[in-house]
Amino acid sequence: MTKRELDIVVISDVHLGTFGCHADELNTYLKYIKPKTLILNGDILDMWQFRKYYFPESHMKVLKRLFSMMSHGTTIYYLTGNHDESLRRFSDMQIGNLQLRDKLLLNLDGKQAWFFHGDIFDVTMRYSKVVAKMGGFGYDLLILLNRLVNFISVSMGRGKMSISKKIKNSVKSAIKFVDDFEETATDLAIRNGYDYVICGHIHRPAFRQVAKPEGDVVYLNSGDWIENLTSLEYHNGEWKLHQFNEQDYISEDGEETEDDPKLDETGIPAVSVENMILEELLSPSRA
Repeated sequence: MTKRELDIVVISDVHLGTFGCHADELNTYLKYIKPKTLILNGDILDMWQFRKYYFPESHMKVLKRLFSMMSHGTTIYYLTGNHDESLRRFSDMQIGNLQLRDKLLLNLDGKQAWFFHGDIFDVTMRYSKVVAKMGGFGYDLLILLNRLVNFISVSMGRGKMSISKKIKNSVKSAIKFVDDFEETATDLAIRNGYDYVICGHIHRPAFRQVAKPEGDVVYLNSGDWIENLTSLEYHNGEWKLHQFNEQDYISEDGEETEDDPKLDETGIPAVSVENMILEELLSPSRA
């Protein structure tokens, strides 16, 4: 299968290091795209729920795939989120094709695009981090339960379902939070004169034009790789919300692409960046 060449790809909320992460699917998706720029819009590594005993090979393969993409010329912006907030102490660091930021502003064919994770709008994050972390732990347990239910459901010849989606869609407070999040993001973007506002955080993929008396803006959300398995793709001046479908990535020849070159184009060993991330994950404070 030929790699699709793209100008920009945005993914967020991968949550590597948790049971709910669909690392195999993400690795397959990354294998068959060739973006000039890849924006990791927060919560790629889940440092809240990380445990030393759980970081499987499939999760490590995603990291190695990212380093491989950098070595082949892709510029990667890692925008920090709440679950990987400890990386914010390295903000504005650049190593080779990797740049670590808290937010990003790009000019796309004459239009201003504002990228950020979105946790700044989350009241529980600002005022009660303990409550937010407990919520994250509960969400992880719910995903595990969901996988068990889906295993039983599929074995009985029925389709998969998302328990967490059903809960979020039926709870008024959750709906209001999402609506308030999107309202705040679009208001700020219009106020600052941006043409696009691109977020993550709420695990709800979106792509729509928002028109208000104060102005217009295009709101995009890259979704997640826990339930929705979505990304945003920008190519030839157009945005697209991409939904992963495993059937689209079955290679006719079955050949694998080469992984994990040791050096990027600047001559900096990719393993040095990988070690920095792993050292942060495995630090005594996270034991």
